[in-house]
Amino acid sequence: MPWQNNNGGGKDRGPWGSGPGGGQEPPNIDELIRKGQDKFRNTFGGGGSRGGGRGMFLMILMMFLVGYLYAAFYKVQPDEAGVVLRFGKWIETKGTGLHFHFPPIDQVIIPKVTAVNKIDVGFGGGKKERQMLTGDENIVDVQYSILWRIKDPARFLFNLEQREQSIKAVSESAMREVVARTAIQQIMTSERLEIEIEVRGIMQSVLDSYEAGIEITQIKMDTVSPPSQVSEAFNDVQKAEADRDKTINEAKKYQNKIVPTARGQAERMNQEAEAYKARAITKAEGESARFLSVYEQYKLAKDVTRRRLYLETMERILSNTDKVILENENSGVLPYLPLPAIKKQN
Repeated sequence: MPWQNNNGGGKDRGPWGSGPGGGQEPPNIDELIRKGQDKFRNTFGGGGSRGGGRGMFLMILMMFLVGYLYAAFYKVQPDEAGVVLRFGKWIETKGTGLHFHFPPIDQVIIPKVTAVNKIDVGFGGGKKERQMLTGDENIVDVQYSILWRIKDPARFLFNLEQREQSIKAVSESAMREVVARTAIQQIMTSERLEIEIEVRGIMQSVLDSYEAGIEITQIKMDTVSPPSQVSEAFNDVQKAEADRDKTINEAKKYQNKIVPTARGQAERMNQEAEAYKARAITKAEGESARFLSVYEQYKLAKDVTRRRLYLETMERILSNTDKVILENENSGVLPYLPLPAIKKQN
């Protein structure tokens, strides 16, 4: 601002608000410079202007060296990594400890590499972000979180420009791919852990192909539900499916009870048939062998064999009947001993 604008209307006032006749005088610049030179001269020695200039130079040089060393050393904490750039190009990554670089040629960026970052998807991004089509052609709202950390600091800093947006876009693509192959009932109940593991694997593969330097530590599905517009109809469908499953389970229970019993009865009948078969075959073979043996004897002595067969047959028949023995017709009846009756009484 011009001095005349601060004079309050006066014509002879100076920039410090004083006129030629009195008030505060402006500082003498030459006097200040002279006093400073005297102080440097007394500090570093020397009697002339040459000695004073040398002392000032040494002091400035020492201050510069101290400042440079202070700026050249840097410390990397255990949860950090030091990415060193030389003329803007990455040359190395330093671990934990105290390190040295050459500013301004070198530049150091120290990101947090152990911190786990979190990105929420589907919580406030609108219907298009969270609504997905399932494998059985249903619509489901999926809200989930992505937990990630820096795996390679250099690649993380320079290979991706919009990091969180890229991670979010890759996660949406992977989640939609997996959900599109899975039925809604499995997504909401039994297959959630498998879906999280599969989505994490797909995301890690894609990010590794981008050389993003990012590690996906976990995918956590928070809420999986049908859209609010069809939630009531969906609940009715779920109830009907539950009733269907209950009926199927009861039928299977009855089946599991009846089928083993029927199989046991069938096995018992098969075993009885096999036993009868073996018994009949054995008996037939025995009778056949006995007949053949008799036939062989019959061929050798036909009369004797016929008589023996006759006697054996009559013995078998008469052994089960009551008998009366007569000597002949002329002699009359012999005294009869009722042996069959006595045998029955005994």
